[in-house]
Amino acid sequence: MNTRAGPTTATRHLARVATPAALLALSGCSGTAPSALDPAGAGAGRVAGLWWVLFWLSMAVFAEVMVVLAWALVFRRRPGAKVRHGQPLRFVTVAGAGVPLVILVTVYALGLCDLAALGDGPGPRATTVEVTGHKWWWEVRVAGVSGATANELHIPVGEKVRIRLRTADVLHSFWVPQLMPKTDLIAGEVRETWLHAERAGSYRGQCAEYCGTQHAHMAFLVVAEPRRDFDAWVTRLGAPAAAPRTDAQRRGQQAFVQGTCAGCHAIRGTGADGRIGPDLSDVGARWSIGAGAVPNDGGHLGGWIANSQTVKPGNYMPPQPVDAQRLPDLIAYLRSLT
Repeated sequence: MNTRAGPTTATRHLARVATPAALLALSGCSGTAPSALDPAGAGAGRVAGLWWVLFWLSMAVFAEVMVVLAWALVFRRRPGAKVRHGQPLRFVTVAGAGVPLVILVTVYALGLCDLAALGDGPGPRATTVEVTGHKWWWEVRVAGVSGATANELHIPVGEKVRIRLRTADVLHSFWVPQLMPKTDLIAGEVRETWLHAERAGSYRGQCAEYCGTQHAHMAFLVVAEPRRDFDAWVTRLGAPAAAPRTDAQRRGQQAFVQGTCAGCHAIRGTGADGRIGPDLSDVGARWSIGAGAVPNDGGHLGGWIANSQTVKPGNYMPPQPVDAQRLPDLIAYLRSLT
């Protein structure tokens, strides 16, 4: 007979229940995940404020129900005791109808105030940024500027910026949790929202509407910076890309322009003027490759060029027939575009 101590049936059952619950709890513990409860702008502040009102109201109602339940259990009628006749109708009217009515009317009024504030967009002279959702990346342009970038947009701190949203294919949703609620991108329509950041920093955004196999890898970054830095970014956005400075970069530019890359991508100031994929004029300065799929470094960039399907399966970029001897030069050139 096996005499070794082992887990009981109850212990095994508890482990099966507790393990998924623990993993679910830990999944929300990342310090880098953007949270709507950590607002950095006026729009997200409205959402967070209403959330906390609802939370504390819910806690108050829960506490009241627990007190009434405890009172009923402690002072329940003993066997043989006389029945006490109270005022049940009054209690039900006040606690079951009056109090909930006050709570619902209050929350509704607060919600209307927040909706009005969120609908109060920037004035006619505000900066306008045009964002187009693609499968699966974001095209970013500034109104009146010829250049474009991808998966990263800049805004001046302390100013409301108008965001015009379009989709080039399916339904997407533009969401920066720390700055503004979601806005859906609907085919054939131009939707508008606005962003406002109270402090400088980088705020991650995400497509919040399932749009296909790589929906999870359709992230973007909002960089809030002083007006002077924002103006400099807009100037770079309309200027030609940086010229090659080394022999390797010059060979890389030649490989890009003369190869298949130029058929889909553009680099300002060169013969590459493709319009299918993202503009790569500043690709070396971007925060990621593949809209948040992998970090933007030489190794990941080389793997993306050679076969992006191993990094982000299902995206529209096929494997590239780049000679192994020319790949380092191409990487060097693209990394220099800042």
